[in-house]
Amino acid sequence: MNYYNSIADDYYVNMNLNTEMQLPQARETILDFFERVQKYYPSMRNFYSRENGDFVLEEDKENRQQRWLTLESLRICSSHMNPTTIEEAVDQHISVLQLVPYMLTVSPLDCEALDYMLGFDFNYHGNHDALIAEVFGVGSSFDGLMEIPGAEVLSYEPSMTISLESSCRTQARIMVESRTNAYQVRKKEFAEEQISVYFTVRQYGSLSTETSFEETFKKLGKHSESLLNSYVTDHVLKPLAQAIAAK
Repeated sequence: MNYYNSIADDYYVNMNLNTEMQLPQARETILDFFERVQKYYPSMRNFYSRENGDFVLEEDKENRQQRWLTLESLRICSSHMNPTTIEEAVDQHISVLQLVPYMLTVSPLDCEALDYMLGFDFNYHGNHDALIAEVFGVGSSFDGLMEIPGAEVLSYEPSMTISLESSCRTQARIMVESRTNAYQVRKKEFAEEQISVYFTVRQYGSLSTETSFEETFKKLGKHSESLLNSYVTDHVLKPLAQAIAAK
């Protein structure tokens, strides 16, 4: 079992490439691209088009480990849920990025943003927002709101974005997402749903002519690994998992 699967109920490693220009829509181009990816990963055999025009290639959803790939008008998304290792997911995303310039004619100049994202889902049967506030605090300026008699937390989803270099083109963002709504709080009826933590390292803007999509993605991965080891795991993921286990 992967280390992060021992902390969260599910975790996933995603690559998102956002483009400035629209991606190709020709039938032959799209099918050639997905067929090439399928040669790498034959278990990705489910291909379909969504109502909004996005194209999807994915593995069977019944599997706890699942790969999927989507082609949108301005974005390419590659994901691997619950991989055995992070490296296994990264290999998938690198394979996709290596195909993009040749099969979809996406130039590094056309890059609006490139993301290396890890998501972590925690099952919790209760008020997500209240638990998040309890685990991470709300800051001294808002502490008093928590102490008002009868008050219930209805919305609390902390997030922060930081720059990783002076130009601010490389950024890291962490966000905690709740799925509790006011109706559930009022009725005191909570389903077991997932609290999600999203940790993204993003490179903005066109890439240098001296680099490539895959080289940039690997660089983002190093930033991600460093921040996960130095902060995210011990200060966000573990406290949340421990609080849920204690309930």
